[in-house]
Amino acid sequence: MRFALVGQPNSGKSTIFNHAAGYKAITSNFPGKTVTYTVSKMTFQGTTFEIVDLPGTYSLTSFDLAELETRKYLLREKVDVVINVIDASLLSRELELTIQVLELNLPTVICLNMIDEADAKGINIDEQKLSQLLNVPVVKTVAHKGWGVDQLFETALAMGLKPVKSQHLTFSKDVEEVLQGLIEQLEQKGYAKKFKVSLRFLATKLLENDQYFMSEIKDIDAQFLKIIKTHQDQLEKCRDRASDVIISSERHHLSMDIYESVVAHSKPKVELRSYLDNILMHPFFGYVFLITVLYLFFNFVFYIGNLLEEPLLDFFYQFLPYIAERLNRYPLLLSMANGIVQGIAGGIAIVLPYLFPFLLGLAFLEDVGYLPRIAFLMDTFLHRIGLHGKAIIPFMLGYGCTVPAVMATRILESERDRFIASVLTTMIPCAARITVIFGLVAFYLGPKAALFVYILNMAVIAIAGKILSRLLPEVTPGMIMEIPSYHIPSLKVLLAKVWLRMKEFIVVAWPLLIAGSIVLSLLQYWRLESYLNMLVSPITLLLGLPIAVGVTLIFGVLRKELSMIMLVQALGVTDISLVMSATQIMTFTIFVLFYIPCVATIAVLIKEIGGKRTLFAMLFTFLIAILLATATRLVY
Repeated sequence: MRFALVGQPNSGKSTIFNHAAGYKAITSNFPGKTVTYTVSKMTFQGTTFEIVDLPGTYSLTSFDLAELETRKYLLREKVDVVINVIDASLLSRELELTIQVLELNLPTVICLNMIDEADAKGINIDEQKLSQLLNVPVVKTVAHKGWGVDQLFETALAMGLKPVKSQHLTFSKDVEEVLQGLIEQLEQKGYAKKFKVSLRFLATKLLENDQYFMSEIKDIDAQFLKIIKTHQDQLEKCRDRASDVIISSERHHLSMDIYESVVAHSKPKVELRSYLDNILMHPFFGYVFLITVLYLFFNFVFYIGNLLEEPLLDFFYQFLPYIAERLNRYPLLLSMANGIVQGIAGGIAIVLPYLFPFLLGLAFLEDVGYLPRIAFLMDTFLHRIGLHGKAIIPFMLGYGCTVPAVMATRILESERDRFIASVLTTMIPCAARITVIFGLVAFYLGPKAALFVYILNMAVIAIAGKILSRLLPEVTPGMIMEIPSYHIPSLKVLLAKVWLRMKEFIVVAWPLLIAGSIVLSLLQYWRLESYLNMLVSPITLLLGLPIAVGVTLIFGVLRKELSMIMLVQALGVTDISLVMSATQIMTFTIFVLFYIPCVATIAVLIKEIGGKRTLFAMLFTFLIAILLATATRLVY
């Protein structure tokens, strides 16, 4: 069996998925972040089934890519039970999506999530009456605490074993008459079989002038568009409004009627978090708090990383003399063994001490609900560089990994905005670059120098955004964004989220790092690395860097952290400050921060914005890296 989680952004779908499926999806407070669905198998009460976390969507009308992906899945894939997750504290609004889900005639279970938030607002919901009105089972949950999740899946499993199709709700009489007339016409044409969807849902979407279905009808029978237009005109005459507005209004009125029938209001609880936004989103104090949070965040990461890096390096490098003694007669094996040890040491001692606290802090800010507040505060800044405020979403994702950040630019409506955001996202210091900043600049030059690198990075992104916006002028609309309630994060979920993000490094990057370290050892053994260094020497000489670092810049295109970790091996020292000056360390870091994106990012850029634009992005960022690194050499 397959269960599909459907709901509006911030309703708690991914949190339910995490509790049920072993934390294989990332929860987020950002609307539209999940642009692809996530699948996992789970066993419950002896039955194994698939659970699918679909993108958050406000509607099943295809306004953006996230909504389109959700609808495509529900219409085209085999779904045994739809679990419609609703934020109980926003019941009247969330029911508008529920009404559309019921029109699909799929077995459905309603999950009233965040019931604690509803209680705090004085919204008391009679779930039994709601179940009777919707004619589907209703289960109350508090997903971030795990409360009610077992009962939810018990109900969904029972529905899956004895499926009962959902039934649509009825609109006003005049709207129903037009709708039924169009349904009869569709039935005569046999469109139920062609579209494999309930005719009620199809007719509703056609009256809404849904472009996806309209184009499909046009391809099948262009003449039928006239019949659709006749019914749209007939509906518009009834209310003197556009047909799509009428259908939307009907859903809204239905939602409000149901809400008033099942909700009893009481006095809301007064809590401290109700007043937090008076400070955290204040026009002045909000920015003061933001700067303070970021300052403490960077110091926390540096303190943990600095505490662990040196002892861990010493632990691993103590094995090198022992290996040299045992393999002294086999120089090739000795060289490979040294490469393996340095690759393992680089991953554990240099990357993880900084990566783990950074991801933990980022996950905490996400789950507590502060990241959308950062987006709100940064909206004005983004408009000044010519971008939509929603662009903050891929930017914030970029601090974890550039690949999902570039994919997240799909939430921007304009192709021009998607292109600019994609280019700028490649310059944001991802987790790999963060290890370079902390492992080199913070470790050897201090945390203030690392903070300076971040401030410089933001300034450069702002200037680059302004340049690109001037090259591609367009008026960007204002931002409408949902700000979720504050939550106390679950430690279990935080650690699971950190593991999920670290797993990408451990499974993908670390083996690559070890392999790269072995390759560099072999190049040194056969004295071939000098040829690669000569290839890159125009850059290293221009930047005033040791010739030996050239090969690390080449490996850095595979994974950014390789450029730093292999620096130790390329220079032949454990203390880089003995070979490179403070200016050289800063110059190297600035160049690595901005130059060509990693291979994975290049691949996803080609997919999202095309080959020519990807080439432009690579040349643009490389030029910025050269200019900034040269300036650093001259000024720092």
